[in-house]
Amino acid sequence: MPIDIVLDAMGSDKAPDPEIRGAILAARTLDVRVHLVGPEDLLRPKLRECLKNYGSGKERPPVFIVQASEWISMDDKAALAVRSKRDSSMRVGLKMIREGRAAGFVTAGNTGAAMATAKMVLGSLSGVDRPALATSLPTTTGNPCVLLDVGANVDSDPENLVQFAVMGHVFAKNVLRYASPRLGLLSIGEEDGKGNSLTRDTLPLLRELKGINFLGNVEGRDLFNGRCDVAVCDGFTGNVALKTCEGTAKLLSVSLRESLKSTVTSQVGALLSRKAFSAFKKRLDYSEYGGAQLLGVRGPVIVGHGSSNERAIMNGIRVAAEFAKAEVNAGIEAALAGR
Repeated sequence: MPIDIVLDAMGSDKAPDPEIRGAILAARTLDVRVHLVGPEDLLRPKLRECLKNYGSGKERPPVFIVQASEWISMDDKAALAVRSKRDSSMRVGLKMIREGRAAGFVTAGNTGAAMATAKMVLGSLSGVDRPALATSLPTTTGNPCVLLDVGANVDSDPENLVQFAVMGHVFAKNVLRYASPRLGLLSIGEEDGKGNSLTRDTLPLLRELKGINFLGNVEGRDLFNGRCDVAVCDGFTGNVALKTCEGTAKLLSVSLRESLKSTVTSQVGALLSRKAFSAFKKRLDYSEYGGAQLLGVRGPVIVGHGSSNERAIMNGIRVAAEFAKAEVNAGIEAALAGR
């Protein structure tokens, strides 16, 4: 049976075009029904235009419009917008999750507003003091590494990091299907004494967790070499690490493209190796991972890049559906209760 996913149609930098195309792509390729939330007078003609490719003999993909008269822009101050824009596309969409009318929510909009609205509308899971943003990073083994927190909390204490560890463990186990996820604490050295006061105080608490395959401290390079499946840190460190990764991936792609165009010989080589280069680019492409998961609130919430294209939107919908089917939140509450 198809699963219902709500999509904030007014979130991305170029909204609502990527959202509408991504919703159609998801509805065509995944077992989902997508509910686009935003001003109907704006969305209806654009959706109709995108659906022109479907003739009378073709089944219309299950994409629907839910009216919301307002939306939160990237320039809005999160706290003020959440309180003042009561009919925003984020708020209306998240209410559908709370009311049981849909199973997951996706936005490529203002991250701070998405987190604040989700916490206000959905509430936190039992045992969770602060939700965390988790993202998947590519590794040399081909199996992604989950990094959290990547920006939901600038300041965290050891208890917050322990909760992040449990949430990351459950997500990796239930969604990524890792039998026994290897968890590491992101620090500046593997030795127990390395790091700042936060990592040193958190380390013994993580060692006490039941049912967690804890490796100890891990370093930045371990995010990509396959040594760990989940890496835990505070939101400041995680956000810096994530943005550095994105910049490095962009540098590699641009440098490689320029090198391949530099000589006739390299251009011929590029043509002969087009499949390999395409696979390389895809492996580093953020759009394949669908966005960050907001763990710790009562409902699957996926927050994508503001620059998301239709493929990133589709993958965000895919991850939201996988999140919902895997019953991650029930697993998180049970794991935290059993500490």
